[in-house]
Amino acid sequence: MKTYFQRLGRSLQLPVAVLPAAALLVGVGFWWAAADNGFIARFLQAGGNAILTQLPLLFAVGTALGMAKDKDGAAALAGLVAFEVPTNVLKTSSVATLMGIKVSAVDPSFAAISNVFIGIMSGLIAAALYNRFHETKLPMALSFFSGKRLVPILAAVVMLAISAVLLVVWPPLYHALVVFGKFIVGLGPLGAGIYAFCNRLLVPTGLHQALNSVFLFNVAGINDIGKFLAHEGPKGVTGMYQAGFFPVMMFGLPAGAYAIYKNARPERKKEVGSLMLAGAFASFFTGVTEPLEFSFMFVAWPLYVLHAFFTGLSMAFAAFMHWTAGFSFSAGLVDYVLSLKNPIANHPLMLIPQGLVMAAIYYFGFNFAIQKFNLMTPGREPVTDEDADDAQVSIQTSDTDDKYSIQAKKIYIAIGGVDNISAVDNCTTRLRLQLKDTDKIDEGAIKRSGAVGLNKLDKVNLHIIIGTEVQFVADALSKLFNEKTPLSTLENTAEKEPEAKSVATPTDSSIKSAVTSEFYSVAEGQYMNIEDVNDSTFSQKMLGDGFAIEPKTGEITSPVDGTVSTVFPTKHAIGFTTDSGLEILLHMGIDTVELKGKPFDVKVTDGQKVKHGDLVAHVDLQAIRDAGKQTPMMVIITNMDAVSLLKFKAVHNPITPEVKVLEATTK
Repeated sequence: MKTYFQRLGRSLQLPVAVLPAAALLVGVGFWWAAADNGFIARFLQAGGNAILTQLPLLFAVGTALGMAKDKDGAAALAGLVAFEVPTNVLKTSSVATLMGIKVSAVDPSFAAISNVFIGIMSGLIAAALYNRFHETKLPMALSFFSGKRLVPILAAVVMLAISAVLLVVWPPLYHALVVFGKFIVGLGPLGAGIYAFCNRLLVPTGLHQALNSVFLFNVAGINDIGKFLAHEGPKGVTGMYQAGFFPVMMFGLPAGAYAIYKNARPERKKEVGSLMLAGAFASFFTGVTEPLEFSFMFVAWPLYVLHAFFTGLSMAFAAFMHWTAGFSFSAGLVDYVLSLKNPIANHPLMLIPQGLVMAAIYYFGFNFAIQKFNLMTPGREPVTDEDADDAQVSIQTSDTDDKYSIQAKKIYIAIGGVDNISAVDNCTTRLRLQLKDTDKIDEGAIKRSGAVGLNKLDKVNLHIIIGTEVQFVADALSKLFNEKTPLSTLENTAEKEPEAKSVATPTDSSIKSAVTSEFYSVAEGQYMNIEDVNDSTFSQKMLGDGFAIEPKTGEITSPVDGTVSTVFPTKHAIGFTTDSGLEILLHMGIDTVELKGKPFDVKVTDGQKVKHGDLVAHVDLQAIRDAGKQTPMMVIITNMDAVSLLKFKAVHNPITPEVKVLEATTK
């Protein structure tokens, strides 16, 4: 259920991502109108409003597409059909005809049947139908309608039945939503604060988007975003459910991130600082807070509750002072600037000093809570060698065991052995495990085994981040599982492992010190910060620092001068070693290990010398997208411990816009 709601939250981001286009058109239109409120200003605003009036439809299509197993267009079409049936069957004029009454006698709730709530419901039903029936084979006479063609037809039939139910259910449901909305609105600033508090608490489930639909869109008549962009309603009131987010996302959360950094252990400040800086920038500039919030919401949940309270406080205060500004995507600098010229905005500049106050509240509040309650925010976990040695999993070893076998044994014990394992798989960097119960694992023991990190997806799925040598650990773990090795034959009652020193990583004598290596774009396309990649293993730099390119073509080239060290069996990743000894991973796409090499035509072999710009692979980008995967090409330095200085420098490149060259100097 948790995974379902998280998928729903991600799916709802797809239609929400369209809103910045509306904000840009409307915002620029308002700025233009300040100089000349003529044709161009009205034309731009009309373009933005054209998107806003179709929000329910966008949510139907976007939700259906995002929740479908393979993100196929047939699911999106089914979402469109599923939305059109009830919104046309139940519109006021149709209901009047169905009931044989005058239009004026129709319940007013049917005038609002085309709303975001109905859009989300239609999308979810369409996606469920697609996932269940998109491979259904009908008898020969009806074979044309088999498979994906069947799904929109089923969507029409199912939604017609649901329309009959809504004919009875929608009026009381709508009026209940209106009563709830009016109750919160009647609370004034306190209601705004309660909404913001609940909004943040629901972020881990993704259901904050459903709550937003009541206050920000036209489900219960509040429609705070729509009214703000259309500059409708009382000035100083319209925007009250948006304004208080700006001081939090632009100032409060970045200050909280600094408090987390300040409380990190000295040996981890550099790592945590990088993570917090990236998250703080995203929050300030775009209003995207998830990178920061997810870094502490689970490991230090009391701090997240405090964050939700502070957000409610900010929203309530802004509403009390009638300081308003609005957004279409989120409350970052971009939306703030665009809203300044909106006629309905009321004293929006006052949100800046409020933001400075919120920054102080967040910093001192987070700092006090972390220290007072010893919260395990990023960088505060015990990591000293002495502590790790004392707590090591004690195992039986043999003369034939290498470091990978030993790590596999530790993980095998930590996840409960054969009695708790259903399947063992891996990608380029992660063990992908299916367990019978992920609650039975020993997370601390997994981390002490040498794993970079872990991600408990749900009750049965666990990812353990190992690094580029994961294949060897996976092979050893699979052997233990396939042989049904009893835990009793591995566990050792000795106080300390005799092999601990023998498996320590030796100093790499192949590293040449004080050598600067340059890294180049691997494809024609758009440069991406590694923090923006939609995979936490890479974006949180668990494997190392680097960058990514979103390619326009499938011609992939070497990022460095060096030697090909590894071509992965599934062809989706290539390892390089520079002459200075830096180890580089080129990972082609996200989760593409599941494609078993089909989209990849690798042109190099192990041990081959290459120069930057040499063709190393041809990739079928469309095949990757058709499989529901993403295509960024990621370049990662996997032995960051050998790097003494890492920096980016902007260079002009007519092929890859805004490309930045990474420079790494060895220790």
